[in-house]
Amino acid sequence: MKEITIDEFSENPFKLIGSDWMLITAKKDEKVNMMTASWGGIGILWNKPVATIYVRPQRYTKEFVDSSEKFSLTFFPDSERKMLNYMGTVSGRDEDKISVSHLTLLTENDTPYFSEANCAILCKKLYAQPFDPSCFIDP
Repeated sequence: MKEITIDEFSENPFKLIGSDWMLITAKKDEKVNMMTASWGGIGILWNKPVATIYVRPQRYTKEFVDSSEKFSLTFFPDSERKMLNYMGTVSGRDEDKISVSHLTLLTENDTPYFSEANCAILCKKLYAQPFDPSCFIDP
């Protein structure tokens, strides 16, 4: 994997997130957990490059994202679709998903990500808030 700046990032975020899917990965204490997601966004907020993720309160990964200042978004080749399906359907409460999937965990500045990814976006939390169902204009 080659490190690039955000200005060099030229991937289509609609394809990456909506079609290719991603793993949201975070660390809590010394344990790492991840989940597959096909929703979120990449853009600019207050002149900063940002990634926006949405994690349901029932998901085990939410505990990890909530307790950490950092998380990663990793994107994989089509050949890893089976692994992404697994990561989205099995809970890390029940088994060690990293061992089962045979992914290689790496960390950069205490941010976990996987060497098998085509692309890894290492993120620092800027804002967190639960969804308020009464705020939806279009239910």
